[in-house]
Amino acid sequence: MTDRPTVLVTGGAGYIGSHACRALAAAGYRPVVYDNLSTGHRNFVSGELVTGDLLDGAALARTFAEHKVTAVMHFAAASLVGESMTDPQKYYVNNVQGTLSLLQAMRNAGCHRIVFSSTGAVYGNADSKELPEDFPCAPINPYGASKWMIERMLADYRAAYGFGAFCLRYFNASGADPAGGIGELRDNETHLIPRAMMALQGHVDFAVFGDDYDTPDGTAIRDYIHVTDLAAAHVAALKLLEAGHAGGSFNLGTGSGFSVREILDAIRLETGREVPHTVKPRRAGDPTYLVADAAAARKVLDFVPRHSDLPTVIRTAWAWHQKAHPLRAR
Repeated sequence: MTDRPTVLVTGGAGYIGSHACRALAAAGYRPVVYDNLSTGHRNFVSGELVTGDLLDGAALARTFAEHKVTAVMHFAAASLVGESMTDPQKYYVNNVQGTLSLLQAMRNAGCHRIVFSSTGAVYGNADSKELPEDFPCAPINPYGASKWMIERMLADYRAAYGFGAFCLRYFNASGADPAGGIGELRDNETHLIPRAMMALQGHVDFAVFGDDYDTPDGTAIRDYIHVTDLAAAHVAALKLLEAGHAGGSFNLGTGSGFSVREILDAIRLETGREVPHTVKPRRAGDPTYLVADAAAARKVLDFVPRHSDLPTVIRTAWAWHQKAHPLRAR
């Protein structure tokens, strides 16, 4: 079929982008992946792949022209909090400068719809309540700062150039496609759930970073949202843009928080095995509590997390990690 709307998915070979491509295809769109494969995986791509970097304006221009792109889903970014503290330049070049290059290519091509992968890290060291979108954004690490800068850029592009732009601030993306085939797979894995499961498989050592937070069990609390629910929200946002919605910033989360120790307990219940671990000092840039108030997304995007209960998150993630074992050995 050639009459399906074409959506350029930057970072579509990565964890969340690849799930979004599957959701797009199921909804009747034609996803075209644009990825430099620095952290993504060619075998995660469903549909067409253009291998390119966001800083390559000529390659972007060719892609928009050749594929007649009608909208963009923008996932491509450096995304490790700890690394951003030690190498902030990488984050401002990849994330901010890369996005500016993408937006310039969009304007030149007459494409004015974008759904942007933002993050709860824009809020910084928030208090212990669920965070609404009007909570002051004060990121405490360069990763969150780079995403906040992009949100500001998109707000200006909405006002000045008539862009339709959704910024979806999701919290801890987790789980894997229930049908299998794609999930979290990184050379430098830092996320809690996959790293704990890799520890069960003997691939890595696992550490709890900080047990002296002001929380009931001393470990940091996060809101875990299933990647399939994130993908569905991106498609819903795109459909609203097509209907003329101007966009805005919305939290994607469950409104429930789980501590590191609660996650380890849930993994034990699913797998029947204790995650071997040590306790180390807190990492710089890690807030105590990060939980979303997703009421606005429920109202505007009709966002209802259907896969984000903790047992489903853990079960699908564990199924994927057992399949992913040969991939890690490549």
